[in-house]
Amino acid sequence: MNIMCAILGSLGNVALVLLVAPFFQGVLRKVTALIQSRKGPPLWQPYFDLLKLLGKEDLESGQTPVMQRFAAYLSLATVLTLAGFVPMGFPAPLDGAGDVILVIYLLTLSGICTLLAGLAAGSTYSLVGISREMMTMIALEPLFAVAIVAGAVHTGTFRLDTVLNGSVYASGGFPWSGVVLLAVMLLSFQAFVQRVPFDIAEAETELMEGPLIEYSGPKLALFKYAQMAKLVIYSALFVGLFAPWGSALPFPLGWLCFWAKVFGLVLLVTLVAATHARYRIDQALRYFAGLLALALGALVLASCGY
Repeated sequence: MNIMCAILGSLGNVALVLLVAPFFQGVLRKVTALIQSRKGPPLWQPYFDLLKLLGKEDLESGQTPVMQRFAAYLSLATVLTLAGFVPMGFPAPLDGAGDVILVIYLLTLSGICTLLAGLAAGSTYSLVGISREMMTMIALEPLFAVAIVAGAVHTGTFRLDTVLNGSVYASGGFPWSGVVLLAVMLLSFQAFVQRVPFDIAEAETELMEGPLIEYSGPKLALFKYAQMAKLVIYSALFVGLFAPWGSALPFPLGWLCFWAKVFGLVLLVTLVAATHARYRIDQALRYFAGLLALALGALVLASCGY
């Protein structure tokens, strides 16, 4: 019975992510347009875009590399797998099937899928895009890993149900390491969800989608869907780590409280994207290096109990 509940809960989380992710993308576009004094597309436009791409013919040649064929499926599958390990207004259905190390692994794998896709395409633009993506991943991915590990240090366990439930809170209150990591995650959140000013790998005005330049039709739809879903997953992880208030409220108050906080993060991402210009890769790397130094300092503080 517990296994069946975990399976049904995971499927529910996956369905919720698939349903909500395009809507958040529509909100992002609409709010951006309002900030820039434009009318903008309707909120439902991302759903129509995905359906249009999914309805196109999936063209492949006999020389298409295997990885180019399957990278799109693997990218979306990785992100949706994370949905089972992240609390979304309810306890995570698969919290007993993995730990924080598995979550870090899946977060990294979703980025590696983009690297493999661009490498398999072999285009000059895609190779430039994956070189930027690789440099960004090396500097950026450790930040979330440090935040999660610091939470595990404070709670004394790698269990997901404990770490993703306000792990930055110690028995004596909000620790100094939590304050630093909260600031680091807020300053780097835009990069995790690959939005302006940190959409450097795709940079449609420079590299014409970078790693995805050779993709079209259903495969492009899967990559776009995975990027939309990342915004939901990273927002849920951020809420679980740093803003768990209200999670203990009875349904539907706790559920509504969770999604209100996620929606607030989406609006913050939109505001930053609409008001900032894209960084150069060297500027972004210096920015991430400074945040990584702060995060490592916070991890030292966490190991000392602060």
